[in-house]
Amino acid sequence: MKSKALLLGIILLAFVLRFYRLADYPALNADEAAIGYNAYSLLTTGMDEHGNPWPIHFQSFNDFKPGLYFYLVLPFVKLLGLTELAVRIPGALIGVATVLALYFLVKELFKSERLALVSSLFLAISPWHLHFSRGGWEVNTATFLIVLGLWLFFKALAKPRYYLFSVVSFVLSLYAYHAARIIVPLLVFGLLIIYWRQLKRNLKMLVVAAGVGFILLFPLVLDFTKGAVVSRVAGVGLFSDPGPLSRINEQRGQHADFQGLGAKLLHNKAVNYGLAFAQNWAEHFWGEFLFLSGDDIQRNKVPETGTMYLVDLIFILAGIVAIARNSKGWGPILIWLLLAPLAAALTFQSPHALRAQNMVVPLVVISAHGLMTMVRWLQKLKNKKLLAVGYWSLVILVGWGLARYLHIYYVHLAKEYPFSSQYGLKELVSYVGNEENKYKKVWVTDRYDQPYIIFLFYLQYPPQKFQGAHQLTPRDSYGFSTVRDFDKFHFEVVDFDKIRPENPNTLIVGTDDDIPAEANIVKKIYGTNGHLYFEIVAN
Repeated sequence: MKSKALLLGIILLAFVLRFYRLADYPALNADEAAIGYNAYSLLTTGMDEHGNPWPIHFQSFNDFKPGLYFYLVLPFVKLLGLTELAVRIPGALIGVATVLALYFLVKELFKSERLALVSSLFLAISPWHLHFSRGGWEVNTATFLIVLGLWLFFKALAKPRYYLFSVVSFVLSLYAYHAARIIVPLLVFGLLIIYWRQLKRNLKMLVVAAGVGFILLFPLVLDFTKGAVVSRVAGVGLFSDPGPLSRINEQRGQHADFQGLGAKLLHNKAVNYGLAFAQNWAEHFWGEFLFLSGDDIQRNKVPETGTMYLVDLIFILAGIVAIARNSKGWGPILIWLLLAPLAAALTFQSPHALRAQNMVVPLVVISAHGLMTMVRWLQKLKNKKLLAVGYWSLVILVGWGLARYLHIYYVHLAKEYPFSSQYGLKELVSYVGNEENKYKKVWVTDRYDQPYIIFLFYLQYPPQKFQGAHQLTPRDSYGFSTVRDFDKFHFEVVDFDKIRPENPNTLIVGTDDDIPAEANIVKKIYGTNGHLYFEIVAN
């Protein structure tokens, strides 16, 4: 009864942390707007924004996003309309569900109620998991499905009928996020090796489950025969980084015979890209990334905060010591931990908190094990006062970490990282939407990441009008495309002195760097963080 009450308290805590101010903080970003608008487009026309009927990958900005989360958003857009909540509620609910699923996974794997409770608590308050639960992040769905698939797998070892449900969960994770397509097959392969003796006792059920899995995978495999889907993945891949190639030429040039066999054997693509991959993978285990500052992309982090709490460093070290002494049952968790950063390491941006988000699960389990190990060490103390001090010190350290994280998240994040999300655009669309009828054209700067989709979202622009009346630009150096025009809106960098004489009766929206001080500024747009984002000129 006590355990159930504790679990309920942890789930409620996870719910509050993920749903508090969910609609308005942080600001809606372009990827979330794309998910919402494409779901809205499907509901009203049966096609995505570009006219593709019920796709598996959504073309969006030519980045071909995996489609599962789009379809999860559909009923919420139907019920709540095209709103921030409709896009974010599924992710937040999945975040809470992952906390519960982890409890069942750890309890099934280790037969320890306490470790299961502490692990779920640590995931509930994890900065890494919280950050990506409070928004329309497809990765969060994949992480949940991996946890669910593992729990069902371990249940299946005793009750083979669960193999089918485990396989379905793993397969669905491949429809949710690109990184899962690297991690899950390798993780399943590791499970097959570790548990083969038990698995072959129910080989018939396993074969049936695998057959169902292959059938479910067929539409995904078929979609990958489309060159556009694969080209986007290649666009962010490690081999798109010219750095290792430049290094090869540099190294060979330092040899007396730069075309000699020795130069070619020592300095080549396999060696240099292999070293780059190894470094990318290792960077995900660096203390700076994990405990101090996170990755380099502001959208993926909170100021002065790692992906884990600083106190987790102590717990993880204690957990590793304990596992080294008794590693029974830890094989799957350790394999998962080693595999988790692989997909991120195969890209040129590393370490990457988003692509490696599934890594949080094995880390919090090891951290929870470390805390419990430290508690056992404290229990060996004969002095009750020292024991009480030790207990309260651990509680205070965990509580302080959570309190500090929440303070920085809600008070400082939007001010210190004013471009971490698309603040100011909702306010801009609200103003422009009321003024556009007075003008022939509205020219909007595209300095801030795909503004067209934010306009479509907040204007609730009819998808049937947009689908046949827009064009995607060619891909940029990062593999993304955008839309320059729809209706009377034009999205491009603002060269004020050039566009003003050529565009009479136009509302010009630029940044304070774009608009000269002497211009006829009719409105300044500030974000909810107080930062000035746009200045509007009536031409």
